[in-house]
Amino acid sequence: MGYDGRDGDERADRFRSITRVLVLVLILNVLVALAKLGYGSFIGSVSMVADGFHSLFDGLSNVVGLVGVAVARRPADESHPYGHSKYETWASALIGGLLVIAAWQVGSEAVSRLIQGAPGPDVGPAAFAVMIGTLAVNVSVSLYERRKGRLLRSDILLADSEHTMSDAYVSLGVIAGLVLVLLGFPQADSIAALVVVAMILRAAWKILRQATDTFSDRSRIPPAAVAEACTSVEGLLGCHDVRTRGSMSEVYVDLHVQVDPDMSLAAAHDVAERAERAVFDAFPQVVDVIAHVEPMDEYQAGKTEAQSGGTLG
Repeated sequence: MGYDGRDGDERADRFRSITRVLVLVLILNVLVALAKLGYGSFIGSVSMVADGFHSLFDGLSNVVGLVGVAVARRPADESHPYGHSKYETWASALIGGLLVIAAWQVGSEAVSRLIQGAPGPDVGPAAFAVMIGTLAVNVSVSLYERRKGRLLRSDILLADSEHTMSDAYVSLGVIAGLVLVLLGFPQADSIAALVVVAMILRAAWKILRQATDTFSDRSRIPPAAVAEACTSVEGLLGCHDVRTRGSMSEVYVDLHVQVDPDMSLAAAHDVAERAERAVFDAFPQVVDVIAHVEPMDEYQAGKTEAQSGGTLG
């Protein structure tokens, strides 16, 4: 027995939607990076240039995401019977790694400038216009990606939204530094860059932790919730040993269901299949459900009672 929901138009539409989002965000990230790098170099602002490089990392993460999604969308085959969805999670983990590299670049450049006592940048109204404009783009892009990531249950979009929002944090630090430079503190440009390094590393930690949850097969759905989804199935007397794993977008479920010991094999098989379908219908992120049928005797009743969800009737 087993209900498989991995194939079909819905899954293909999901990956197409993720790809469209990543392409749009890639274009915007490249434009933002060019604006920061160009004007930052023109006025000699290390924080603006560093922020521009960070935006380029955003663009690179989009490319990584596109490659990851292209592989993840491939259907299950003999070598990968569970499909290729974890490649999407690998891509999100790589984004986390890129964030760590970005933090190192920003931090090392800022420390070098402080040690050398480099002069502050030539700050004017245009610098604030560039930074505020690109900040607005970054925030809008991050919120858009986060909304789409939750809607599509995409590890890669949620990870990339964190990456993009970290760029917004960097931009806020750069703006604060530029204000202090105008007030007569030339080293503020480098100090501001150091402050935002912690924000970048925090975003990297969140991304890597989420990827680790997938790689370590962390439970994705509470067992009691899965058992509850089976309560409407006629002939089902109990449910226990519920296990879930996978990514946010593709969850695999296996469980034990209990039926009347006198029920025929064919009838028990039908009950189990309806239970599998009930779980699939209750949780859109579930792509595969396998139910093991057991006769409801005293021993089995005790197992179900001992676990969350209890007996079903």
